[in-house]
Amino acid sequence: MNGIILVDKPQGWTSHDVVGKLRGILHERRIGHSGTLDPMATGLLVVFVGRATRGVEFAEAHSKEYIAGLRLGVATDTQDITGNVLHETSQNVTENELKSVINGFLGDIQQIPPMYSAIKVGGKKLYELARKGECVERKPRNVNISKLELVGREENDFILDVGCSKGTYIRALCNDIGEKLGCSGCMSSLRRVKAGQFSISDAHTIEEIAEDPEKYILPVDSLFSEYETITANSETEKKLKNGNAVKCTAADGKYRVYAESGEFLLLGEVQQGILKTIKNFFEV
Repeated sequence: MNGIILVDKPQGWTSHDVVGKLRGILHERRIGHSGTLDPMATGLLVVFVGRATRGVEFAEAHSKEYIAGLRLGVATDTQDITGNVLHETSQNVTENELKSVINGFLGDIQQIPPMYSAIKVGGKKLYELARKGECVERKPRNVNISKLELVGREENDFILDVGCSKGTYIRALCNDIGEKLGCSGCMSSLRRVKAGQFSISDAHTIEEIAEDPEKYILPVDSLFSEYETITANSETEKKLKNGNAVKCTAADGKYRVYAESGEFLLLGEVQQGILKTIKNFFEV
């Protein structure tokens, strides 16, 4: 089996748990995903199966969108409600006050990764050091917040719609918003609703997938739907499958390349009349 499956990850599962479960369901060892979700988070996990795992590197750079809960007045060591409370403060922030502050986080910003993260410092993951009670200096990272809107409230939590670049920590964003307001803040919930061109509306539960896996698998070329197509004749197909560059009359740019049979062969790039392979996806 080769292709992409959009999973609606349940709360309490790690992304690795999802991969392990699907390996058992699909009887396929080659399974990966394009963006980890914390156990407390739910929502869209884009999973790659079989030969399609070669596409993970392209999906990892995709922008993401989340619906996040922001709880003001509480700071924790993990920057979310699963952590140990460091301090609590009273707050009576209004929606207008919050809106005026979050507008300052739009665009390119610098963000300090949480100690409870998988980033490595000195060869050790930060969360491993954090669990030992250690705190080390982390360099700020450049991230982009393309969308940040207040969309509602649930009891004491503000609900935010966040669009962001790869590498953004929503936990850190909630913490930074709280600090800017002067009352602390942490993430109380998180649901990923988009990853690149993929949407949570097209995702399925593990139980649904287990009943009929073939029904829910997408072709790997759907990952590259933004690019135009080229169809290779049998002679050109053979050359491409042998790893050769070929002459091409198409304009410069990236293309999905197919065989005359309709088989998706590769993602390629044309430069000055020459088509070269970026990554092939045909079965060897």
